[in-house]
Amino acid sequence: MTCQKTYAGRLLLIRKSINDFIRTDNGLLFLIAFVILLIHLVTNALGGYGIFRDELYYLACADRPAVGYVDQPPFSIYLLTANRFLLGDSLFALRFLPAVAGAATVFLTGLVARQYGGGRWAQALAATASTFSLINMGMDGVYSMNSIDILLWTIALWLLGEIVLRGTTRHWLLLGVVLGVALMNKISTLWLGGGIAIGLLLTSQRHWLRTPWPFVAGGIAVLIFLPYILWNVVHDFAHLEFIRNATSGKYSSLNPLSFAMGQLLINNPITAILWLPGLIGLLFMKALSRFRILGIVYCVAFAVLIANGHSKAEYLAASYAPLYAAGGVLMERWGSTARWRLLRPVYIILLIASGLVLAPIVIPILPVQTYISYAKALGISPETSERKRLDKLPQFYADMFGWEDKATAVARVYKGLASEEQARCAIFGENYGRSAAIDFFGRRYGLPRAIGDHNNYWIWGPGRYTGEIMIVLGGDINDLRRQFDSVDVAARVHTEYCMPYENDLPIYVCRRLKSPLKDLWSQIKHYE
Repeated sequence: MTCQKTYAGRLLLIRKSINDFIRTDNGLLFLIAFVILLIHLVTNALGGYGIFRDELYYLACADRPAVGYVDQPPFSIYLLTANRFLLGDSLFALRFLPAVAGAATVFLTGLVARQYGGGRWAQALAATASTFSLINMGMDGVYSMNSIDILLWTIALWLLGEIVLRGTTRHWLLLGVVLGVALMNKISTLWLGGGIAIGLLLTSQRHWLRTPWPFVAGGIAVLIFLPYILWNVVHDFAHLEFIRNATSGKYSSLNPLSFAMGQLLINNPITAILWLPGLIGLLFMKALSRFRILGIVYCVAFAVLIANGHSKAEYLAASYAPLYAAGGVLMERWGSTARWRLLRPVYIILLIASGLVLAPIVIPILPVQTYISYAKALGISPETSERKRLDKLPQFYADMFGWEDKATAVARVYKGLASEEQARCAIFGENYGRSAAIDFFGRRYGLPRAIGDHNNYWIWGPGRYTGEIMIVLGGDINDLRRQFDSVDVAARVHTEYCMPYENDLPIYVCRRLKSPLKDLWSQIKHYE
C-alpha cells in the first residue's frame, strides 16, 4: 500500500512538473515543436520508404567536399558531412537534422508572434499553423537545403523583428551573419535581402539607413557568400546556367497563376485563414504597423517569383512565419470577445485535424499500398512539377524507390566482367540519381565511383577512364551505338513504385568509345 501511494505521488509530481513547464513562457511552444519532431522521428525510424533521389546526390556531394556545387552552395553539404560523422548513414540519421530544423522553425514562429505582442493563444496559433503547414512537413521529412532554408529565413525574420522592437545594433551584426550563412545554403536568400532593403526604404525603419548598421550587415553577408561567388566565376557561372536551364526546361510549364494558387495548397488550405489576414494586418493595420517591414519582405519575395514566370510554389515557403504570427495575434484579439470566444480553440482543432488528415500526402508515414488507397479515397492523384509521366505515386514518393535495385543489378553486371575489364570499366549514370545510387549503395558491392554528365557529376569529370569499356545505366541504345563500337544490353532493372522513366531501366555494356572520353566530355554537359 505504501508503494502504491509512493508511485501515485510520483505520478502527481511528474504531472504537476509538466503542467508548470507548459505554463512557462516557452513551455507551450516547446510542446508544440516537440509534436512535429516526434512525428518525423517516428516516421524515420519505422517508415520513410527509402532514400530520396536528391538525398543520394547530397551524399555524393558530401563525399567530395568543395566550396560550391552546380545546383547549390555548400552549407547544407557541410552540415550533412558533420551529421554523417556523428550519426552515420542510416535513413533515420540522414533525416534527423531536417526534423530538428522543422521543430526549431515551429518554436521560432511562436516567438515571432510574441514579438508582435501576442499572448499564449497567438503563439500557439502561429506555432500550430507552422507545424501543420504541408510544405513545412514535407521539406522537414527529407534531407535537403530546404528545411535549413526555412529555418534560417525564420531566424533572420525574427532578428529583423528584434531590430524593430528593440533597436539594438548587435542584432544587425547577427542578421548579417545569418543572411550570409543562408546565402551559402541557398541563393534565394537574395530575395530576403532585397525585401529587407525595400522594406527599410518604404517604412519608418528607414531611419536605420542613416546609420552604418544595415550596410555592415550586408557587408558581412556578402563576405560570407564570397567563396561561392568566386567558385562560380572559376566555373563559368555554373549555378546561373543551372537556374536558366531549369526554368526553361523542366519548370517551363509553371506559370504565375499556378504559383499564386499554389500558396493556398502547399501551406495547408486551413492555414490561409491565418496567414492571409496576417499579411493584410502587417501591411495595412495600425495594430501591426510597427512590423510592416516584415509584410513587405513577403511581398518582395512574392513579386520576384511571379516575375520569374516559372517559379515553383514551394520557393516562397520560407517567408510565412511572420504571416502566421500576425494572423495569430489578430485571431487572439478577435477571439477575446464573448461573441468569438470559440474561434481560437475551434480553429486550432481544425488545424490539427486537417494536418493529421493530410500528413500522409507529404510524410511517408503510411505503408505504400495503404498510402495509394488513402490518396485515392481523398481524391488526390499523383503530381509532379517537372512534366514527367507518373504511375501510382507522386514524384516525391516515387523518387524514394528503386535506387538500391539499380546498384545491385549493376554490381551483377560488373562482377560478370573479366577482372582485367573490371579494372578499366567506368560506370556511367544518365542522371545524378543513378550515379549517386552507384556511389552510395555500390560500396557494399565493391563498385568504383560512378561518373556522369548531370550537374556536379560533369564537373567531377571522367577521372582516369578512357571509354574502353563502360557500364551505362539507362539511355538510348541508338545513341550509344553511335558512340561505341559495341553495345550490349546486359540486364534490365524493374522496381515497383519508382518513376516510370526509372523503371525497366536497361544496363548496357559498351566497348571501345569512338572518341577519347576526355575530348567527348565537354560536349555532354547537362546542368538542370
